[in-house]
Amino acid sequence: MATKPTSSTKATVKSAARLGVGTLMIMNIVAVVSLRGLPAEAVYGMSSAFYYLFAALVFLIPVSLVAAELASLFPYQQGGMFRWIGEAFGSKLGFLGIWLQWVESTIWFPTVLTFGAVSLAFIGMDHVADSHLAANKFYTIAVVLAIYWIATLISMKGLGWVGKISKIGGMVGTIIPAGILVVCGVVFLATGGHSQMDFHGDFFPDLSNFDNIVLAASIFLFYAGMEMSGVHVRDIKNPTVNYPKAVFGGALVTVLIFVLGTYALGIIIPGKDINLVQSLLVGFDNYFQAFHMNWFTPIIAIALAMGVLAGVLTWVAGPSKGVFAVGQAGYLPPFFQKTNKAGVQKNILLIQGGAVTLLSLLFVVMPSVESFYQILSQLTVLLYLIAYLLMFASVIRLRYSMKNAKRPFRIGSKGNLLLWIVAGIGFLGSLLAFVLSFFPPDQIAMGSKTVWYAVLFGGVALFVILPFIILAFRKPSWVNPKSDFVPFHWQTDPKSQALLNAAQEAYEAKEAAKEAAETTPVPTTESNSDSSR
Repeated sequence: MATKPTSSTKATVKSAARLGVGTLMIMNIVAVVSLRGLPAEAVYGMSSAFYYLFAALVFLIPVSLVAAELASLFPYQQGGMFRWIGEAFGSKLGFLGIWLQWVESTIWFPTVLTFGAVSLAFIGMDHVADSHLAANKFYTIAVVLAIYWIATLISMKGLGWVGKISKIGGMVGTIIPAGILVVCGVVFLATGGHSQMDFHGDFFPDLSNFDNIVLAASIFLFYAGMEMSGVHVRDIKNPTVNYPKAVFGGALVTVLIFVLGTYALGIIIPGKDINLVQSLLVGFDNYFQAFHMNWFTPIIAIALAMGVLAGVLTWVAGPSKGVFAVGQAGYLPPFFQKTNKAGVQKNILLIQGGAVTLLSLLFVVMPSVESFYQILSQLTVLLYLIAYLLMFASVIRLRYSMKNAKRPFRIGSKGNLLLWIVAGIGFLGSLLAFVLSFFPPDQIAMGSKTVWYAVLFGGVALFVILPFIILAFRKPSWVNPKSDFVPFHWQTDPKSQALLNAAQEAYEAKEAAKEAAETTPVPTTESNSDSSR
């Protein structure tokens, strides 16, 4: 006969969903790093490192620092981008921020999954046939949708499943393949292999070539996502300490993977032969042929596909969870607040899946898989950068509107000058990338430029206006009575910041007591019966 779950069983389930520093760091790396982006920068040769380091200085580091301060400022208030922007500029712009993050990730799925489809195409041993299969639009659509819906079904199982699979998939499909690629490059050169990359080339690129700047602007999206884990802040052990650790550790590994991996790819493939979609697999295959290890190509292809699944899982569970928390606070109709037995936002995930399915059909109207890949990538850059512009502005505004609030992690120990420098650089860098992202790169055959501009300008306008239309129809009945969404600080007495801090301390103490209870051994039924004897 089935027994009721005991309190210890519930504690075990709850604690299983807690995220440690290592798991969160790998989730951050998987969310940010995609080896699919290496070919786009490998065409620049030695100067590719300049672009990576420049983008890290003006974007990745500012994003990491700002996200760490904002997450430590609101470690137990859910909402992610919505919370951070909403505290500074009000709920409407906060809703716009989390909405753009969610929409951006939805549009991004077909691009990263295209890389997964290409990876699976190279499982066969006939590389000519594999290349033709990878370029087939209908094959790509089928694989994109299959991987995405598998990721969605796994996400329905809850955060515990997402964390475990993301951790394993991130190691097997991203970090380990990146290491193998770098080792292959070193061994190839050490054994007398001829490098296709000119190591005597200029580290600093020709910035007078506007086309180079436009294509390089897309590197900002490579580093996007380090703040996304902020929606899991309540699921992190000791978030005020562990969240910054996970963010900074992930940022360092991210830069190393991109710089070294790009160089390794440039060593084995001539710049003129690089294809944005297929060249990573071709690079691996070229190395394995040189080492007489052709049998390893299918293995690495499967591993890379696992990495794609892990990355998609992280993004399926992240922004959608933020939108769900915001919806329960009354910003979305009750339909979007429905959950399954595991407490997962099922309707939001299903709607997201429908959007991904429709976007995938765009393959049939674009001139090539590569052009489809590039135009959607540019649209995701534009939408995400708007959210980042709001985030950078928010952290500065909150330094003044909530100057007495506790900040376990703070940019600059005293004063606000360092914050202005860090957030200011991030804001200006994002603004520059936003403007440049509207220009089509001449290096890629895009077909009609009319389609390019129509998709980008029309897409940005549509997705920025939509959240305000939704809010215009907002009703009091949308608020979920079971929601524990913490009000914004400006929704309380502005003079009662001390009370807000006290409430946060009380919540921290409550969480600490819960964790202590979870780790306290509970007597088993047998021990109870023994004592009764």
